[in-house]
Amino acid sequence: MSFDSEWSQLKADAAGRQSTHTRLNQTVADGGGGTGAGATGEGGSTDLVVHQDDLGAVGHEAFVLHGRLQKAADIAGAGANKDGVGSSMQAAKALSDHNFAMGAELSTTVSVWSSQVKTVLQMCAHISNHLDYSKKRHAEDDAVIAASLRHRDGSAVSVSEISDLVK
Repeated sequence: MSFDSEWSQLKADAAGRQSTHTRLNQTVADGGGGTGAGATGEGGSTDLVVHQDDLGAVGHEAFVLHGRLQKAADIAGAGANKDGVGSSMQAAKALSDHNFAMGAELSTTVSVWSSQVKTVLQMCAHISNHLDYSKKRHAEDDAVIAASLRHRDGSAVSVSEISDLVK
């Protein structure tokens, strides 16, 4: 399966699993900005909602992709000999030793490919690590906010009361 077809399939699968957890509100219909709606839209809902499960799922998928890509895309190390030189680089050396220009070109191709794969691997790792951090940080922030928003009797302040305080 080619990368493009696999990527298209993964995007389609993700879109099929996606529910409406994220909502971005727009400006009011009359086109007037700054109407005092503040951080909530006209219906009282927040502008952006990201559930921790969503962050964890995306981070996990980035981690899984990193592992699969690391194994499947390593053409420089595939078929390595006792010196750790992969079969593609062995072929490049053999071609160069026999004065074929293709040897240098194959070596360049392997180098460019390896560099690009490393970049994609770093991006996957960064996404995974960042979303894991974000999920943890949001949980900590939620705990601090929940602890600080209490009535005198210790009961939690409701969302509607918070919305009234923001207006």
